[in-house]
Amino acid sequence: MQPYDYLIVGAGLFGAVFAHEATLRGQRCLVIDKRRHTGGNIHCTTTDGIRVHQYGAHIFHTDQKAIWDYAGQFVTFNRFTNSPLAYFEGKLYNLPFNMNTFYQLWGVRTPAEARAKLEEQRAEYAHITCPANLEEQALTLCGRDIYRSLIQGYTEKQWGRKATELPAFIIRRLPFRFVFDNNYFNDPYQGIPEEGYNALTDALLQGVEVRLGVNYFDHRSELDSLARKTLFTGCIDEFYDFRFGRLEYRSLRFEHRRIAVPDFQGNAVVNYTERNVPYTRIIEHKHFEFGQQPTTVITYEYPDDFAPGKEPYYPVNDRRNAAIYASYRQMADREERVLFGGRLAHYTYADMDDTIAAALALAGQAFGHPLLTQ
Repeated sequence: MQPYDYLIVGAGLFGAVFAHEATLRGQRCLVIDKRRHTGGNIHCTTTDGIRVHQYGAHIFHTDQKAIWDYAGQFVTFNRFTNSPLAYFEGKLYNLPFNMNTFYQLWGVRTPAEARAKLEEQRAEYAHITCPANLEEQALTLCGRDIYRSLIQGYTEKQWGRKATELPAFIIRRLPFRFVFDNNYFNDPYQGIPEEGYNALTDALLQGVEVRLGVNYFDHRSELDSLARKTLFTGCIDEFYDFRFGRLEYRSLRFEHRRIAVPDFQGNAVVNYTERNVPYTRIIEHKHFEFGQQPTTVITYEYPDDFAPGKEPYYPVNDRRNAAIYASYRQMADREERVLFGGRLAHYTYADMDDTIAAALALAGQAFGHPLLTQ
């Protein structure tokens, strides 16, 4: 007899939610992860009482009350509102693009003045009727000033290519707000767990057997034999031994620094949009929780090429990779003992609320009824 009903490969948010729901329904689960901690990319460490987001800033936000309430069973969210700044050539600009941004760029004071300036800037590129690349797409949407100051350098760093070499569809639209509102998200629910993200993962995995520092691919046959079914949340191309080729990603590199000052930049996130600045943003973690510690911890976030051994963050969603993923997806759909879930298995970028919703949907399919009602 197999000792477990489910082997769950990956102790990130998707795997933790599925394990929690399976355990509630009497399923025996074994969760494994190659890292030495649970939580995947939402894992935090603590320095001087400051919770440090080890893998980049994570702000929980959603427009789904059911998801907010679900997560709220396990943690209490604070009132943090994401209001990033952008630094360009010695000046700071508010994000997302709103009346504060337009005032900082052009000195306009009313929505009518801002709309007129945008139209004036766009008019220079009205001859571009079918944008051939990201640069042309962006210029037709926002004009020269916003593109040059706040989009071009940041985007080229993020993707490791010139904007003229990137497909136009990466920027399908640019949201403009003609109000003085620096809240980055439109979602009505937003915050950071007062107890930290580790508390969320720990609560989800309470009562579940977890083995850390275990690489699935080093013990695949042995681990598969332990359970009736496997939930795999890793890279789908690796699961199938790259038989159709490797899927492309962009990666990130983080440099954490403890600094003996009470405040470094006065904001949780500041983006650096100049191309010649090597990092894309600086994160100051204490501001996620309104910390008053006498020291601070900042993180420089650097875009990086992806290679084996590095963490895959952003899928490169072009035609080539879409075709490769479709081949893997066809194989995955034929599996009877293996379920696939999470951003890596689905080759997508997913916010935390989408991850929870997808894990609940998969669990609902597995156990024969929906687990979440809107």
